[in-house]
Amino acid sequence: MLNGFKQMRIIYSVLTLIFSFLFAFVILKPTLTLPTPSPEIRGVWITNIDSEVLFSQRGVTDAINRLKNLNFNTIYPTVWQGGYTLYPSAVAQQYFGHSIDPTPGLKGRDVLQELVKQGHQKGLTVIPWFEFGFMAPASSNLAKQHPDWLTRRLDGTLIKKEGNDERVWLNPFHPEVQQFILDLIVEIVTNYNIDGIQFDDHFGLPSEFGYDQYTVSLYQAEHQGKLPSEDFYETYWVRWRADKINQFVKRVFETVKAIDQECIISLSPNPLHFALPAYLQDWFTWERKGWIEEIVLQVYRPDLERFTTELERTEVELAKDHIPFAIGILSGLKNRSTPMNMIEKQVKETRNNELAGVSFFFYESLWNWAEESPRERQNKLQRLFPNSALRPSVYGAS
Repeated sequence: MLNGFKQMRIIYSVLTLIFSFLFAFVILKPTLTLPTPSPEIRGVWITNIDSEVLFSQRGVTDAINRLKNLNFNTIYPTVWQGGYTLYPSAVAQQYFGHSIDPTPGLKGRDVLQELVKQGHQKGLTVIPWFEFGFMAPASSNLAKQHPDWLTRRLDGTLIKKEGNDERVWLNPFHPEVQQFILDLIVEIVTNYNIDGIQFDDHFGLPSEFGYDQYTVSLYQAEHQGKLPSEDFYETYWVRWRADKINQFVKRVFETVKAIDQECIISLSPNPLHFALPAYLQDWFTWERKGWIEEIVLQVYRPDLERFTTELERTEVELAKDHIPFAIGILSGLKNRSTPMNMIEKQVKETRNNELAGVSFFFYESLWNWAEESPRERQNKLQRLFPNSALRPSVYGAS
């Protein structure tokens, strides 16, 4: 009888241990091993230059699936590039006679609608990228049909080289140019179920420009007939033009919000110490005034020390406490790949500085043109983003 009692106690103890183990494994394990990831922007820019991804419906579908599987949560697809829209545009048709990019593979399709529909089906945030801003190809129909819209240097020249490409710049101070740009923006925000719209460093003006007749006359009218400085870096001349662009940005913000209060106004500028004097883009004022609600700063630096320096600047520290502030990382160009070990270090440095996330420029170079194989680069991205993550809310900052 005593031996039987001992056996029952042993059996009871064993069963207790088993049930305790099962309770810990089934009930507690998810809490211990699957913490909720912190909100983080995980974005990528998608363009139609040096990439075939947008030239077919299959390419769009494959890209969306690939990014979703790698736990990205945001795409910034180009919609205004090379003097054309990548969606059927009544505005473009009205102003220069071409409603969409005529390139085979793009013509006859609504690429933006495909991206919005499929991106949302996969839970991605879709923020169209107004890539060319005030810039246009010198040979574009837009430039040819509206020569009075183009701004000039002091010597009267129009063209600014971008690599081997000849570009001209629409005059951001001209009311007809402003209305054209605003009409395109309104068209996109009104007709598509987008989550936001993004501008970049082209939403400004290279500072050597601004000596066209319209701008000089406007300056004279406000300064008792005096001409602007012949030094395009002269402080007041830079400030006057930057303030004019500031006023237009305010107008863009108010116009978009009147259509869709929840449409995020995103900006991807260069660092301020370059953006303001070189491109008249005073984005810190835009951020302080509340005219932009997300920043993805282009920090395309080949070494970690210079990269980190840009993350630690005062304007970055101030802005990141106000709105989601992410970092744009160069994943490579066709003739200049970025090794994955550098990409990994820059992502980790961004996280160490408690910034809102990253976006890669651009989709094609995430996988191609590098010494590593596409599979190897994809595997390393998977390790950087092992779990899905929500985007930080633009309404969550103080």
